[in-house]
Amino acid sequence: MKKNKDKELVGVKEIARRANVSIATVDRVIHNRTGVSVKTKDKINAIIEELNYQPNILARRLASKKILQFAALIPAVSEETDYWEAPLNGIIQAEAEIKPYGINIEKYFFDQNDRSSFVKQAETVLENNVQGVLLAPMFIEESKAFVEACQQRQIPYVFINSDIPNQNSLCYIGPHLYRSGYLGAHLVSFLVNSNDKVLVVNISKEIDTEHHVLRKEEGFRAYFADNKKNNEIIKTDIRETDYLSVKRNLIAVLKDHHIKAIFVTNSRVSFVAHYLQEANIKDIPLVGFDFLKENIGYLKSGVIDFLICQKPQEQGYRGIMALYNFLVHDSVVDKIYFMPIDIITKENYEFYRN
Repeated sequence: MKKNKDKELVGVKEIARRANVSIATVDRVIHNRTGVSVKTKDKINAIIEELNYQPNILARRLASKKILQFAALIPAVSEETDYWEAPLNGIIQAEAEIKPYGINIEKYFFDQNDRSSFVKQAETVLENNVQGVLLAPMFIEESKAFVEACQQRQIPYVFINSDIPNQNSLCYIGPHLYRSGYLGAHLVSFLVNSNDKVLVVNISKEIDTEHHVLRKEEGFRAYFADNKKNNEIIKTDIRETDYLSVKRNLIAVLKDHHIKAIFVTNSRVSFVAHYLQEANIKDIPLVGFDFLKENIGYLKSGVIDFLICQKPQEQGYRGIMALYNFLVHDSVVDKIYFMPIDIITKENYEFYRN
């Protein structure tokens, strides 16, 4: 009975009563302000710990009238892929939850095929006096320069979707890129015979600087090496990302090589599926990434055999909440949070949530 009564009484007034001090004194200790003796401060903190008192964060944030500005710097949704709509929805979901606590989130979008647009938006973020940044680091060197500027300004930043090694980010939330590629190879291995040729397709204007694409390819190759498989891996880098360019490249590589399976390292797998369907090629299994409308259509029809998905909406949500918990609650944030690696087929796609 006493425990229940204590729970009901817990608050600044009860702490002040037990410590035999004023409410103002308790408030000074809670907010770490000066004007309280060490002895009194220790006494109040001991009572706070005993009662497991949790300050009313909402009241404190509203009372301070201080707005925290977060920046989300991510690629824009494009005609080529709507992948980034999912992380954006996660960011918006988190924003709705924390906006009452005095948090404002500005969204800055760049063209993932144009590094200059990233640089321009990154400069704008730095000019706007933000307190936290959520970043999708598409361009390695430009992202490194940006996060270095954040560090100089003591702005915490969170990576989503892909990581940059050896950077002092608050945390990384996203796929294990190497393992994603490794899994892709494992799936492909069930679809080919021991000496069949396998094609890896990278579709990006900035392949050389896109860490997430390169790490997936590295993992893919490692699976075949680790398991001593003799399949020859052919690679094609397609740097013009419109469909006609993808089509021309595929026609050439399929003419030169007797390919028995295709692995696409990003969400543009639908472009390859489009060509296979258009050319009436039905005997080349296809594996790629991401639960997107255009990809699901080809999955349903059997052109794509497997989609590897890693909950991009949750990445956006968790990224914002990591900044919020660190800056508002002073919570310790896990340095790395790997998303699950989900395998989607035409048999289970209806039950998947991104």
